[in-house]
Amino acid sequence: MRDQLKPETGQPPAVPAQRRPPPGGGADPNDGEETDGVAGPVAERLAYLDAATRRINSALDLASTLRNLCRVLVPALADAAVVHLREPLPNVERDPGCPTRLRIHHSQGTRLGRRSGAGPSTPVPPDGALCRAMLSRDPVEPAVLGTHSDARIRPLLRELYGSRTAGRLAAGTSVLALPLRGRKAVLGLLVLIRRPPKGVAGAPEGPGPTGPAGLTAGGAAASAASTGPAAFDGPADGREHGRFDAADTATASHLATQAGLAVDTALRYSREWEIADELQRSMLPTHLPQPHGVRLAHRYLPGERGAQVGGDWYDAVPLPGNRVALIVGDVMGHSLTSAAIMGQLRTSAQTLAALDLPPHEVLYHLDEQAQRLGREQHLATCVYAVYDPIANRVVLANAGHVPPVLVQPDGRAELLDLPSGAPIGVGGVDFSSVELPAPPGSALLLFTDGLVETRRRPISIGLELLRARLATSHRHSPEHLCQDALRILPSGDRGDDIALLAASFDGIPAEDVAHWYLQPRHETPGRARRLAAHTLRRWGLEHLTESTELMVSELVTNAVQHATRPVTLSLVRTSRLRCEVGDDSPLLPRRRRAAPDEERGRGLQIVARCADRWGATRLGAGKVVWFEQRLP
Repeated sequence: MRDQLKPETGQPPAVPAQRRPPPGGGADPNDGEETDGVAGPVAERLAYLDAATRRINSALDLASTLRNLCRVLVPALADAAVVHLREPLPNVERDPGCPTRLRIHHSQGTRLGRRSGAGPSTPVPPDGALCRAMLSRDPVEPAVLGTHSDARIRPLLRELYGSRTAGRLAAGTSVLALPLRGRKAVLGLLVLIRRPPKGVAGAPEGPGPTGPAGLTAGGAAASAASTGPAAFDGPADGREHGRFDAADTATASHLATQAGLAVDTALRYSREWEIADELQRSMLPTHLPQPHGVRLAHRYLPGERGAQVGGDWYDAVPLPGNRVALIVGDVMGHSLTSAAIMGQLRTSAQTLAALDLPPHEVLYHLDEQAQRLGREQHLATCVYAVYDPIANRVVLANAGHVPPVLVQPDGRAELLDLPSGAPIGVGGVDFSSVELPAPPGSALLLFTDGLVETRRRPISIGLELLRARLATSHRHSPEHLCQDALRILPSGDRGDDIALLAASFDGIPAEDVAHWYLQPRHETPGRARRLAAHTLRRWGLEHLTESTELMVSELVTNAVQHATRPVTLSLVRTSRLRCEVGDDSPLLPRRRRAAPDEERGRGLQIVARCADRWGATRLGAGKVVWFEQRLP
């Protein structure tokens, strides 16, 4: 007897051959006795069922499930097996009734091997033999072509493969059709075929001629793209099965039941994966902001279908002073829960970034948020960086994440040695920020561990491969950084999702920036107007002087009324003219419609009409109100 089925390459034990009566028609001397000759075949069949059931249920994706099903059936139980599934694949949460079309999703013979892929679809006539077979709870009684049982199976074969194809099946071919049912829906039909034994009338001595649908005279399809079963010209191991008896039918029926449930599970798993993937993608930014002084690019690659959906995310948040926050995180685990937690943490990170907190404070508050979600929730790693294009500095904090890579203008690439900290959600851990120079021409790559860690490559080797790759690229645009980083991935060895965020630092020249601290006095608005007008004349922007003076005067007047410390005034020239006025009052101004007899309340109305864009941002020590004007 063959060895029991192994997880990857083994085959199930052979089904014991049908026992024949002794010569002369006498009684079998072993009948009624507990001898090895009787118990042996029963034990072998039970061992086959056990191994085959485990093999069928060993995978979660549809293709592997069908491939395993055909491997346990051929050649152990049949010479060919064909799996027809309904087209389109159903929503397994409800019962859609009898399929209206079927498609071959997998077939396997004994000599040609497996035949994978979807073939042409076949219509299913309502109230026909095919529909009745699939709606039945029991297998269609096995039939042998050319005998009195022929009439039971011929109508089904004609509907399934066409009259001409079905008519070319050789006499003596044994056919067994079994419905595939999920927990709620009819999923399709399994067809098992045994070629006629040698010596039977109509049995082929070798490969027979093929008909229009690819069926040989021996009884199966010769082409994977045909509408019939896979071609075969005899059992590869030389064994002849004979007709399907009651034991064979019961064995096949049990495996068809297991296969239907396994296909149902695979479809449910596939649907869950699609929902989780769609959920995660919907919570990731489709477009990143492009603040002045830095160029950004991103990539997101989901894990292999069998790896489920992870919780990797990336984000970029513009901050006052033309700064930008760069975030990459990874929720540990792979599930819908991971994707949902990722969405919550990303939203929290955006909110905290808008408060302009230091990076380590952002991680601290994210950790608190994760604690409020519950200790049973997933942990997460994160790198949070803030780039200042005016100061040409970057401040970073790490929460248990893989270190980012900083590429210098001369091409040197280094893995940043940041205090690693603990993952978000551990609780009670301090985080620290590190400030580094980021001169124009340098670049920063943030990524998740799926880029550098694979099943056969440890993370340390992956990190060094990435660093070496970026050091030799000589292309520091963010798009090129992402492309070069992804080239270290080995083909077919990616089980985790990957998030990349690349930033190329261009900086803003000092001559394009003006900044002042103004005491909150009554004469301060007038001084602010004069400073702004002088700067615009120096920049050659005299045509913007009148509107800029008016808006600066309104914002500084409002700031002086509420400030207790010096008011800040900043002008930055890029492709736009940006003005920012800051004070230490946390109250954000609100635009409102002033009554005709009111003397106040029209300042923001004026700013909104004169500026192309304006807004207000609450900071840790107050607020900033800003406006922008386009430059010609």
